[in-house]
Amino acid sequence: MTAPILTVAAVSKRFGPTVALDRVDLSIRAGEVVALMGANGAGKSTLVKILSGVYGPDGGELWLRGQPFRPASPHDAKQLGIATVHQSIADAVVPTLSIADNLLLDRLCDPTSPWRVPPAVRRQTAAPLAARVGLDVDLAAPLASLSLASQQLVTLARALATRPALLILDEPTASLSAPEAERLFGLIDRLRAEGVAILLVSHRLGDLRRVAGRVTIVRDGRIVADLPAPIDFDAAVETMIGRPLRSNAAANANATAAAAATAASSACFSVRDLQLTSASVPFDLDVQRGEIVAIAGPVGGGKSRFARAIFGAGRAASGTMTLDGKAWRPRSPADAIRAGVFLAGEDRWRTSLFPDSVPFASIAGTLSFPFLSRWFKYGGLKRAREQRAALEAIERFGIRCTGPDDRLNRLSGGNQQKVVLARWHTQPARLLLLDEPFQGVDAGARADIVDTLRRHAQERATLVFVSDLEEAFEIADRVVRFDRATLDRVSQSDFTSHARS
Repeated sequence: MTAPILTVAAVSKRFGPTVALDRVDLSIRAGEVVALMGANGAGKSTLVKILSGVYGPDGGELWLRGQPFRPASPHDAKQLGIATVHQSIADAVVPTLSIADNLLLDRLCDPTSPWRVPPAVRRQTAAPLAARVGLDVDLAAPLASLSLASQQLVTLARALATRPALLILDEPTASLSAPEAERLFGLIDRLRAEGVAILLVSHRLGDLRRVAGRVTIVRDGRIVADLPAPIDFDAAVETMIGRPLRSNAAANANATAAAAATAASSACFSVRDLQLTSASVPFDLDVQRGEIVAIAGPVGGGKSRFARAIFGAGRAASGTMTLDGKAWRPRSPADAIRAGVFLAGEDRWRTSLFPDSVPFASIAGTLSFPFLSRWFKYGGLKRAREQRAALEAIERFGIRCTGPDDRLNRLSGGNQQKVVLARWHTQPARLLLLDEPFQGVDAGARADIVDTLRRHAQERATLVFVSDLEEAFEIADRVVRFDRATLDRVSQSDFTSHARS
């Protein structure tokens, strides 16, 4: 066998009293795709950041292509041969620059590169990078004009520009549609054939089944299993979370029966002849109080547009909406929040979380922000109220942290997502909208979140917008198929039978 491209030997990392990594060993060979599995907060992100040059290890050794590897920065790591595509796209792009300039951002930031390169030359240089990932767009357009999925492809193309020996992909399909994800898998296959080693971090078991040749499982900062193909992913998940995965079948059946019992009453939320755009097909939808309805469809198919129209962050082209029998047309998200209509948006960093530079970018500050005028009517903030609400949310959602004042950027992606979902449970909701609520959440935490959402479902109507059918069936009483702004209502049992056939 060939020598490993990457060797991690007894690497440790502490943050104060917290041991994030405890003598971790890992090796990856050329052309190998290794999946790194672990529950939220297990240490995956810390290991990725050490390999990416964000952190230095407190102990242990790293070797890349047989040479000691101690990058001083992410730029240094990339120049030495490790490129990383992080889960948070906002950290890797400049929306106001052109697509071409974002593709060439590493070169433009290099002080040894020529600064006065004409835009036409930059576009010409960037074109092969875009073509390699199948990105067919106007490279002169601002990056902000692209969808989230296309922005993800830009970050991937830029990572591949350095011809890395090791490519790290952190939740790479979270913002991609099924065809875009399949295109990414095809690219991974080609990179593997070219001898590129790939470390894949994903909570989507379908992704891992498609491309992983080996699974390494980290739990509580330690490597607890290294599984070669063929991989038993059910057993891998149980090893990852350290317990059997609880089934929600009984809870689903009880909730479905409760929803059916209220079906004869008037709907809590309804739409009639709604057109999201002038070119889309009008549709109707009813959601009962106590019911969880999943709107399932591809990324970019219009689900998020529908959610924003309900929340007052966008407008439908035509049609009507009603909430508790009264016309519903909020002028803004603030209107919606005052009325008890809450939205957990698709991209948490763009819709729900604050930059770390903001003083109140803590768990407590994030949870209280939408309700400041309601909680503190006379303007004075009472930290005791914030802290109490934060402690309740931390316990309810099992957020792994040291306390309410923890900064969000120090939490794992899954625990950040738990904070986003917990925010909209600090006040009673009439209608709860969850857009891709399980992004970056491991299977065990997802089951816990589903259990929490179901325990409180009778207090409201709930709409969940997802692209993953497995997630839709896990959480919903009823699944509604949504494709290119067209709704086709089907029963969950019919849809499940069709999917199995």
